[in-house]
Formats: sequence, C-alpha cells, structure tokens
Amino acid sequence: MILVRSAIFQVVFYTTFILMMLLGLPCLVLPRRATMRLVRTWAWISVKLLALICGTKVEFRHLEHLPKGAALLAVKHQSFLETFALITVLDDFSFILKKELTAIPFFGWYAKRAGQIALDRSKRGATIAGLQRSVRAALAAGRQVVIFPEGTRKPVGAPPDYKAGIAALVGASGMACVPVALNSGVFWPRRGFLRRPGTIVFEFLPPIAPMADKRAFLKALEGAIEPATDSLVAEALAADASLRTVVPQPAAPRCADKAGKSPAIV
Repeated sequence: MILVRSAIFQVVFYTTFILMMLLGLPCLVLPRRATMRLVRTWAWISVKLLALICGTKVEFRHLEHLPKGAALLAVKHQSFLETFALITVLDDFSFILKKELTAIPFFGWYAKRAGQIALDRSKRGATIAGLQRSVRAALAAGRQVVIFPEGTRKPVGAPPDYKAGIAALVGASGMACVPVALNSGVFWPRRGFLRRPGTIVFEFLPPIAPMADKRAFLKALEGAIEPATDSLVAEALAADASLRTVVPQPAAPRCADKAGKSPAIV
C-alpha cells in the first residue's frame, strides 16, 4: 500500500508542479510578489497532497523562535521536502541553492524571479564574499534566508558535516541564527521513492548569536541541531515500530527543551 500511495503521490506532485509552472508563466513579468504567491500556493498544495495521499503530515514546533521580518535559518537537510514545506511558514524567503539549479527551465526562472540566492561553487575564494553580499541584501529587504549548513542532504544517522561558510555568513550579517532540527528523512528518505505515513516535525530552536570564534559557533550550531534531530528521529521510531527496520535509530539522543507554544500542523 505504501508503494502504491508513493507512486500516486509522485505522479500527482510532479504533474501539479508542471501545471502550476506553465499556468504561472505570466508571473515572471509581473511584480515579484506574484511569483511569491504562486510558489507559496504550490508549496501549500504539495504539503496537503502529501498528507492526503501518503498520510504524511508536517508539523512545526516552537514557531515563537522564528522572528518576523529579516532572519537567518540554519536548517538540517535530509530530504527534498524542506525546500518547499518551510515556505508555508515563512513570510518572505530566500533559499541559498546551487547555481546549477537556476539553469533548469521553469524552476530556474522562478527561482531567479523570487530572489533566491545562487551559490557558484566554481569561484572558490570569491564564493563566500559574494554570498555575504547577497545575504546582507536579502536581510536588508526583510527576507528570511534559509541556509543548509551541511550543504547537501544527509541520510538519517549520517555523521554531521557542518561547513565553515555558515559561520562566516552569520558573522558578516551580525544577526543571530535560528537552528532548525527535523526528522524528514524518516518519512521522505534521501534519494528514496517511498513516502512513509507519519508526522514530519520541524523544530525551531532558540537563536544562536554570532561569535568571533567561527569554530565555537559551528560547535554551538551542531550542538543544538544534532541532538534535537536525533530526538525527533527517535520520537518517530517510537511512534511506529515498523520504521525501525528501515531507518537507523539514533543512539542515546539528548533531550532538547520542549517548552513553548503549541505546535502548528499543516
């Protein structure tokens, strides 16, 4: 049944994406807010389809840690899901993405029109300086900048690999960074076909202020995200014992502070 539902979701998900990109072409010559509205609608529909077809809900916890207006978010990256699910709770967003993605027809056009930040990894030393300028400009425009500090999707249980670039970006912005833990890889595995039923949780953690010592900042960021992520994964495995046979179980996760407002479920 999971296989059938996953197949149906894949067909409906990509068909919806293609149709909306085609029907939304006029947005590319309209003010940016038209493109943002289109993308936000697609993200909301996609999350609803995931719940309706696969029984996979998305929950956001501790949204009180997400400031209104300009913000920096360091998000754990386990699946494609976070690239659109987060859009449903962000006021105005800019994701840092690989420049190669902006060359993809339709997707790239909308990414550029929506003001997403392209990372050109071929420029080596100039990359961080260019990113710093782009991030500062996005923050000055009041946007919420989403950074994946490990640079790519990591399967559940993989050793963390936080890049120094996130520390440089946070330091240059002078703004505190909001860590975000999640367990999406349990239900939407990296490069996997199946979409397993359950609840994907995004947990917004207390902001971390910039630090003069970049290594200390990275250690603090990893020390916030990784235990919280392990705890969310363990929570998912405890709720559905069948997942233990297909998903690595974190070893002795440290419990994060669970105090805060009621979760929001999309």
